[in-house]
Amino acid sequence: MKLTSTIFVGLFLLLGTAALAQQQQAQEPPPKADVFLVYSYLRFNPTLPAGRNRSFNGGGGGFTFFLGKYFGVKGEFMGYASTTFTTTVTAPVTTTHGTIPVGTFRSQGNMFTYMFGPVVRLPGKKVTPFAEVLFGGSNTNAYTGLVKSINLGGGTLSATGTQHPFTMAYGGGLDVNVYHKVAIRPVEIDYVLTRYSNPFTGTNNQNNFRYLGGVVLNF
Repeated sequence: MKLTSTIFVGLFLLLGTAALAQQQQAQEPPPKADVFLVYSYLRFNPTLPAGRNRSFNGGGGGFTFFLGKYFGVKGEFMGYASTTFTTTVTAPVTTTHGTIPVGTFRSQGNMFTYMFGPVVRLPGKKVTPFAEVLFGGSNTNAYTGLVKSINLGGGTLSATGTQHPFTMAYGGGLDVNVYHKVAIRPVEIDYVLTRYSNPFTGTNNQNNFRYLGGVVLNF
């Protein structure tokens, strides 16, 4: 909840720059579409016992089609390099999926996300703040690798394939015009919800933080 509240406050302050942006409105109409290429950092909460949040680094791109001056539809695709998942079990665990012995278990996992949704922007001559709500899916092989690691250590968990759960993001950012048809996106901050199930508990909601920044080409 603290993460969600922080993002809402940040969005409020970001969109509060609307008055300044409106004072700097361009003489020409705002772009009807854009394509963006960005770096992305994802702070992922795997909801595993004695497991800490994991850092994913990656990036990707996407597009936005604007239906008017303020509203548009966005699609984005992000990929993240592999990171290590670790969890420690201090007493044997029996679950509906099988048994987990005492030990420390590790696996490597990457992640890919694909989401679409509405965008609201406040176009200005120099800066364009925006907010978004995106829906889609994601996948990671980290949980499958963790099950294999547990079974190699004496566990009896039933193996599962790579998961593709519902994924949602909401947040906002700021584009700064630096050249004709070219802008820099110094910051976009999102709350990301993923719904992966893990081999230990029935918890299937992960509350995550995401930062993006990169280049935007306007059309």
